[in-house]
Amino acid sequence: MEFTASRYMVNGIEMNVVIAGQGPDVLLVHGFPDTHQVWRHQIPALVEAGYRVIAPDTRGCGESQLMSRVADYHIENLIADLAALLDVLKIEKVKLVAHDWGAVIAWQFVMAHPQRVERYLALSVGHPSAYGSGGIGQKLKGYYIVLFQLRYFAEWLLKLFNWKVFRLFTGFADELPHWREALSRPGRLTAGINYYRANLQLILPRTYPHVTVPVTGIYSDGDRFLTEAQMTSTAQYCDAGFRYQKVSGANHWLQLDAPEKVTPLILDALH
Repeated sequence: MEFTASRYMVNGIEMNVVIAGQGPDVLLVHGFPDTHQVWRHQIPALVEAGYRVIAPDTRGCGESQLMSRVADYHIENLIADLAALLDVLKIEKVKLVAHDWGAVIAWQFVMAHPQRVERYLALSVGHPSAYGSGGIGQKLKGYYIVLFQLRYFAEWLLKLFNWKVFRLFTGFADELPHWREALSRPGRLTAGINYYRANLQLILPRTYPHVTVPVTGIYSDGDRFLTEAQMTSTAQYCDAGFRYQKVSGANHWLQLDAPEKVTPLILDALH
């Protein structure tokens, strides 16, 4: 099922956004190296369940405006984009679902604007304090963050041998054609990697505020980039309650790899 996207001026940039359905608003935020298409199995199900879905391409990704400076992708700009999108659409409060880098942004958004979030579903990535204190296991799984700091080299390496290195890095061959098509366009791969370059401080241990909205964390046991501990230990930072759901037999892109398991969990957690 295809959904039409529209372009909106949001926080000084053009943002490509899919809006579909009618009912309570659900904001879906994708991560790297994705676009709103990572939610292609969930959007129809959410619409059928009676929700209005808002699924943007975050800045520099998909068909949203490409920004040239690393600093353009600083977390403060990414938080402001979500707030401005809700303002433009005249939405006061949403149910928030986010994955990977989208979840990183969404955690910060929930801390900065709790009054705008009814409940939050975090896929794969736990609270930033839990991630930062995740120990050597999480640091080893996040090795690529250091590699991504090497400008030009990281891009060259990932595209090597017709994107074979990228395929080995992600371990998800089925999705490679979509990623290669989107990221082969000038500047798009660099834009995605700039999220890591602009926000290296987020991987360091530090104390972040507790979250004051109900949270559900969904983690897949085949995740090669994140440990289960950084999700389960998130409970101590969620003052309004934390519910944990584990998906077996799915990789990091659990909403694509196992939609038959993940979509019902999302629908259940949104109630």
